[in-house]
Amino acid sequence: MLGFIPWGLPMLKSKSIHLLLSVIFLIFTTASRTAGANRYQENSRRDSAANENLGSESFKHIILTLQEDPRYTQAVTWRTDVRLNQAIAEIALSYPSPDFGKSAKKYQAKTSRLKTDKGLKYYHSVNFKNLLADTVYAYRVGNGKVWSEWFQFRTASEKLKDFSFIYLGDAQHDVYSLWSRTIRAAVIEAPRARFIIHAGDMVDRPNSDRQWDEWFRAGGWILAMIPNVPVAGNHEYSKQGLGRFTLSKYWKSQFALPKLDHEDLDKTVYNIDFQGVRVIVLNSNLAIKDQAKWMENVLSNNSNRWTIIAAHHPIYSSAKRRRNKPLNNYWKPVFEKYKVDLVLQGHDHVYARGRGPCPEGGNCRGPIYVTSVSGPGMYKLDGRNWMDRAAENMQLFQVISVSENTLSYQSITVTGEVYDAFEIVKD
Repeated sequence: MLGFIPWGLPMLKSKSIHLLLSVIFLIFTTASRTAGANRYQENSRRDSAANENLGSESFKHIILTLQEDPRYTQAVTWRTDVRLNQAIAEIALSYPSPDFGKSAKKYQAKTSRLKTDKGLKYYHSVNFKNLLADTVYAYRVGNGKVWSEWFQFRTASEKLKDFSFIYLGDAQHDVYSLWSRTIRAAVIEAPRARFIIHAGDMVDRPNSDRQWDEWFRAGGWILAMIPNVPVAGNHEYSKQGLGRFTLSKYWKSQFALPKLDHEDLDKTVYNIDFQGVRVIVLNSNLAIKDQAKWMENVLSNNSNRWTIIAAHHPIYSSAKRRRNKPLNNYWKPVFEKYKVDLVLQGHDHVYARGRGPCPEGGNCRGPIYVTSVSGPGMYKLDGRNWMDRAAENMQLFQVISVSENTLSYQSITVTGEVYDAFEIVKD
């Protein structure tokens, strides 16, 4: 473009040459700036388009748990690979109209960081408060510009009201490949379940980021829409020598749970009241005596119609070479004293259901004990006289429906057949 200038130099005065060069320079720089601006706008459009697709990829491991009163609160936790300028959640009353989000309220998240075998991760948690009872809400998580999709949940009712929940035994092995079908089949069977009890050993290695990631990917949106009640199993602990066990470093970061004034049991022992049912979660790995004393207080001040215990190790073992004598000595008498209705357990990787060994010619009036397995890891059944129904080598889930006077229980195979069922009826 500038090549012709020297040929005209003899015919032009210096002032004219200077003016011509200035015009050419202006045209050139303007063209360059325009091209740069166009490139910038194009890049911005690409960035914006990319941001629109970042929601589900940027905000992972979204999970609902019950940290406080489920009538008026709801906790959500999620994680990101990078620290956000701000981590927030939005919540709104859910309506059929897609305009519900206009009235959303923002909550600032609490953020903690965790060093994992896949690098540094950031965990964010919000506890939505002052909610209306028995009401459907929609929520999403993000940073104010980029968001996850909207999820929904319903708060608990203030009154006794029929509901169902899901109970799953150990997942532990091949979680993404094979446990995924169990939790998904359970939700297809009970799409209106109000919460899910996980009876421990959700993973095999407590501090494996890959295994926890499999667990969250297997549960997917289910974990983000149905509140979860996790139980700490022995595989949620790592051995530190001299009989000392340490809880998975992921546990308190990814599960927002009720606090307990006990260093070893905090956020692994808690109780939740839900529409006439008191669910008590125990930690069968340690401090058995301490929990027996704690239970005395929780059960002696219980106005709920039904009482359900969730623990990992069974009171009565249903697999070979397993005994849980401390649980029999310290927990079982408390269960019977306060007329616990149902005890839900894991650990043995078989299915078993019964009331325990009954006195000869006597009438068993204790709780009904259930052990189940939802993952693919299977053990051999050890037939004992306490079982009324038992099975091995089956992936199962349980749907438990509760009304004022009847508790209906079904254990269902992943292919949809009812394997076991019973009812408890109260006068």
